[in-house]
Amino acid sequence: MEGNGDRGGLLSAGGILSIIVGVVELVVGGLLTASVLLTTGDWELKLPDIPGLGSFDVITFDSTPVLIVGIVLLVLGIWAVVGGISALKRFSFGMAVTGALCAFLPVNMLGLLALIFVSLGSSEFRTEDI
Repeated sequence: MEGNGDRGGLLSAGGILSIIVGVVELVVGGLLTASVLLTTGDWELKLPDIPGLGSFDVITFDSTPVLIVGIVLLVLGIWAVVGGISALKRFSFGMAVTGALCAFLPVNMLGLLALIFVSLGSSEFRTEDI
């Protein structure tokens, strides 16, 4: 009974937020990576014709930076999910903080909240390790 009563919600909230942001990073990173790997050549962005302003040129850019961003988001997403699970299970404080930091790196408000909540819940790790 005592073990369940003194558990705060901050660490759980931080872990859940870290998992949510990690899943979003995985989806976006997967879509970016798949879109580059499934297409060939340069990406083209054609802006629509606007009446009265005429036609815009096609914007072409290299797909390599998009692939790099996609892979980085995949790695950050995996680490954020693993850190969130670690926070929920109270397994490793270092892994939980690293996962929350990976959720924050794409400059995300939910990631910032995850990092704050996991940091504030550090005492929950120390009490269970004793």
